[in-house]
Amino acid sequence: MQKLFLDTNIIIDFLGEREGFYEPAAKLMTLADQKKIQILISPTSVTTAYYILSKFENSKVALEKIRKFKLLCDISLMDNEVVEKAVNSNFKDFEDGMQYFSALASNCNVIVTRNEKDFKNALIPVINAESYLQTFKNN
Repeated sequence: MQKLFLDTNIIIDFLGEREGFYEPAAKLMTLADQKKIQILISPTSVTTAYYILSKFENSKVALEKIRKFKLLCDISLMDNEVVEKAVNSNFKDFEDGMQYFSALASNCNVIVTRNEKDFKNALIPVINAESYLQTFKNN
């Protein structure tokens, strides 16, 4: 079973039901629910997703969405080594570094994101949700 690491944007696309982005994210969640893929997420992504969702809807509703979402995912590894690598990395965004090194430490097969350029020179394949779903469908 493939282990996918979801970038924060994909989480927000799904939980916020963002127009134009929701459908591919929802299809990934369906595959996870059917146990066809394993989805990992970073603890920092969960925090960021909650923060952003709570700006647009009631905080209790946002927290309930996060709780239900967590049932479909696993939290990736985050330890001192992951944090140290992210702090000392060349990533423009600290959260991208945290996600990338968490994905590496968790032995993920692919990082799914909307912003592939954020993970330039990654040692793990980086792909957008639509492309991943097309690849999955063809296998």
